Amino acid sequence: MKKIILTGDRPTGNLHLGHYVGSLKNRVKLQNEGNYDEMYVFIADTQALTDNFNNPKKVRDSVIEVALDYLSIGLDPNKVTIFVQSMIRALPELTMYYMNLVTLARLERNPTVKSELKQKDFGSSIPVGFLNYPISQAADITAFNATIVPVGDDQLPMVEQTREIVRSFNNIYGKTLFEPKAVMPDNEVCRRLPGTDGKSKMSKSLGNCIYLKDDSNTVKKKVMSMYTDPNHIRVEDPGDTKNNTVFIYLEALSNEEHFKKYLPEYKNLDELKAHYEKGGLGDVLVKRFLYEVIEDILSPIREKRKYYEDNIDLVYNILKEGSRKANRHADETLKRVKKAMLIDYFE
Repeated sequence: MKKIILTGDRPTGNLHLGHYVGSLKNRVKLQNEGNYDEMYVFIADTQALTDNFNNPKKVRDSVIEVALDYLSIGLDPNKVTIFVQSMIRALPELTMYYMNLVTLARLERNPTVKSELKQKDFGSSIPVGFLNYPISQAADITAFNATIVPVGDDQLPMVEQTREIVRSFNNIYGKTLFEPKAVMPDNEVCRRLPGTDGKSKMSKSLGNCIYLKDDSNTVKKKVMSMYTDPNHIRVEDPGDTKNNTVFIYLEALSNEEHFKKYLPEYKNLDELKAHYEKGGLGDVLVKRFLYEVIEDILSPIREKRKYYEDNIDLVYNILKEGSRKANRHADETLKRVKKAMLIDYFE
């Protein structure tokens, strides 16, 4: 069986550090390790329209922004196929067939859907498309016979629902589809990076993000205003590092090289934490260090982004060629699915 990786993001704005540590960094690692047969990374504009149907320009503009983010973090179109979801003609048809395999009650029990419904506050006016998007995601995964799906922890229920759909389909129609496996970052802190305001999740809609495209001054302002320990009022006060957003970011982003380069008086994060917890270490010093760490990560990303912004036609061609290649693969899966369902009448 081929080892096929598939992952993607909704184009509802630029990608941020939460995306980077939760999935993007791991994608580049998987790409560069080369331990796979095929790798697909897609921009989920169809899914983005489920709750942005009245703002299509936002989605359209964000498609190119997400593509720029992908290329600037190091995704290589010579090694991975980058495509746009709405350009893949087989996906809506696969979604329609899978809808018969899932109950409304099961969709409503999906933890990710429940959480997002609460956040969107649709009330009783829930768009069918929004409730249906776990099934759409199953179509995305199975269309490319994906066996590995790198995700953050909030997407685990979606992959599990895909696995259920695959099992249901194969039980009824015979072994046709492959069950995917979710892959998460080894560092648990990276699975759900909190917002700069200390809220549980970094989210574009909550305005608590550090974006990959943010310039140096913007990053500095956001870091210096970050939530820390409200009881750490004076430098000499003992401080909490477990629920401290700045230390959580350092846990996700920093390494020993950063300490050698920017804070040599400490060998590693454990030493820095111990000093803060004991007392005698101010928030400003720690925030300045975090700023340097983030800049170390974002500076090369900004440089690459500038190149692609200056060559925007190249970006469109990458998406066009990737979508063409993805269509070929998805069409083959649809043909196999229809044959299993006995609806390939004219073959």
